[in-house]
Amino acid sequence: MRAPSGHDSTTSVNKAIETAVTLGLISFVLVWGFMILKPFIPLIIWGGVIAVACYTPVLKLQGSLGGNKKWAVILFALIGLSIVIVPTWLFAGSMIESTATLGKHVAEGTVHIPPPADDVKDWPLIGNKVYSAWSNAAADFTVFLQGNAEQVKSLGATLLSKAAGTGLDILQLVFSILIAAAFLSNADAFAAAMQRFFRRVAGEKGGSLLLLSVATIRSVAVGVLGIAFIQATLAGLGMIAVGVPAAGLWALLVLIVAIAQLPPWLILGPVIVYVFSVESSTVATIFMIWSLIVSFLDMVLKPIMLGRGVEAPMLVILLGAIGGLVMSGIIGLFTGAVVLAMGYKLFQAWLEAGEESNDIGVDLDAGSSTN
Repeated sequence: MRAPSGHDSTTSVNKAIETAVTLGLISFVLVWGFMILKPFIPLIIWGGVIAVACYTPVLKLQGSLGGNKKWAVILFALIGLSIVIVPTWLFAGSMIESTATLGKHVAEGTVHIPPPADDVKDWPLIGNKVYSAWSNAAADFTVFLQGNAEQVKSLGATLLSKAAGTGLDILQLVFSILIAAAFLSNADAFAAAMQRFFRRVAGEKGGSLLLLSVATIRSVAVGVLGIAFIQATLAGLGMIAVGVPAAGLWALLVLIVAIAQLPPWLILGPVIVYVFSVESSTVATIFMIWSLIVSFLDMVLKPIMLGRGVEAPMLVILLGAIGGLVMSGIIGLFTGAVVLAMGYKLFQAWLEAGEESNDIGVDLDAGSSTN
């Protein structure tokens, strides 16, 4: 066997160096590109989710417009901005104002809990206890503020910074709608690119995994997020109508609870108690009826909007929503739930595919031993 010559060794070293340099340059470009796109990744993901969830309605809208795709996408963008962004802006404005006011008072040490009205005593069963506890809290809170002035000022500064960041979240929602419109205007090219990507990653099973991903996105986006958004919007409108402070913040809490597929009355219950303490019995009763309708609205909407969607466990959606909210703000509340649910379903499909392969292997082994 001929030993490698010095020329062959030099050639091998040169090829290795050339390969390493090429891989290094490619890695550098990819990492650099990722760092450039990193601030926009949540926007792109949420825009893609909206595009996938709304593709079928846009097709129907395009058909009603005589096949004019351009005007269908423009009309979709206008409807999306008016339905999603306007109430979000309304509630966020209320939340910013309330948070900024609270932060200012906390930083100045002037926060106080108003004493309860005398009507609270007339509440059945719990009236006297609630009145006593409320009165004690109103009296002792001032003492608490005086004894923890530095911590209170720090909390006030934090609340003010959070209020300032909410405006950026609203702007991100606007850009997400526009990105979704861009995806829908190039839906065929976008679908072809996703098919190529899934086939490149998963081979022959890429097509079925893509269909599973689309079904999961539509199920979570429409059957979970859509219904939760409707409930939160209606709850927020009711709270604004009766003058509940920080209605935007309460609406956001209703949204989180509804995404977790829990009843919104868990949040609206204390609000109802507050409204009964500050408004007339007629106004409070109307608000209570409205809140109960909102809380059980999902029982009517789910059969209509969910259809034959792919269900994901409540815990997966809840963890995705809360984790996304912590990581990316309001927009992460939506993207986190969808991405984690899709990852869960794809992981399940991968496990099932592995079990099928093992079953085939066992059958082949059994057949060979029989022969």
